[in-house]
Amino acid sequence: MAFLFNSDAERAKVFAAEFARELPGLRFASRPDAVDAAEVRYLLTWTAPEGIQQYRNLEVLFSIGAGVDQIDTTGLPPTVKLVRMVDEEIVRMMQEYATMAVLALHRDLPGYLAQQADAVWRARSARQARERRVGVLGLGVLGAAVLERLEPFGFQLQGWSRSPRSIPGVACYSGRSELKSFLGQTDILVCLLPLTAETHGILDAELFSALPCGASLVHVGRGPQLDHGALLEALDNGQISSAVIDVTEPEPLPSGHPFWRHPKALLTPHIASVTSPRSAARAVIENIRRHEDGIDPIGLVDRSRGY
Repeated sequence: MAFLFNSDAERAKVFAAEFARELPGLRFASRPDAVDAAEVRYLLTWTAPEGIQQYRNLEVLFSIGAGVDQIDTTGLPPTVKLVRMVDEEIVRMMQEYATMAVLALHRDLPGYLAQQADAVWRARSARQARERRVGVLGLGVLGAAVLERLEPFGFQLQGWSRSPRSIPGVACYSGRSELKSFLGQTDILVCLLPLTAETHGILDAELFSALPCGASLVHVGRGPQLDHGALLEALDNGQISSAVIDVTEPEPLPSGHPFWRHPKALLTPHIASVTSPRSAARAVIENIRRHEDGIDPIGLVDRSRGY
């Protein structure tokens, strides 16, 4: 029985050390040619390796990232469990980034940066946190964690998900029928949705028009969810006052793309949450133990939904 690590060599060293200490009875391989495909029960990867059908005894396919939309599961038997990465470091870093972004928009950092570029010293209008409504699209592990971290600031918090959720202190909306109501009550929108057929292109002109005029956007979901042209138009006409963008399609953006230099946009290179090799290894090891004990892994994906 073997675990195949299909990623970079530096991470492999960290994973190998953790596996040797915690699961010494499980063979660890960092190259496909170093193990018989029939021995592989567990496989960790970013994208599905070529010829994945050869791993006929595969039981669990682990994503090294928080999402699984990049993995082509064509030919993967339905009995194979697909598991996305959920570990404390990913959660903590997303909390940090989302809090940073929400506070930056709440205190109008893009406006002050634009003034700095023009050598303008002028106070801008400010609102109290209790007067600001922050809404999170997507109430999975990351969305719930972000709302938890924002709570002490006193924002009015709300969230939307496809299925009903209940989070203390958060006004929860669900389903397409409640999306417009949720958007209409949101001053700063944080997108943390998984990428599915339903969420592809969801951040479009129709969605932006449903937000209050002058609302802001934090996009930390997936690149293909954002309609670039729609956001640029909304920024230019004032429907969206400012945006923090961490994920785009493509990545990186072409050098001439308007997001690079738009005065109302803050752009970062997909760094909101980065997998830490050691904590990721521990999360995978814990999930292997859960699987072998007959318990569903943390981060198990419903393949019919894509998340």
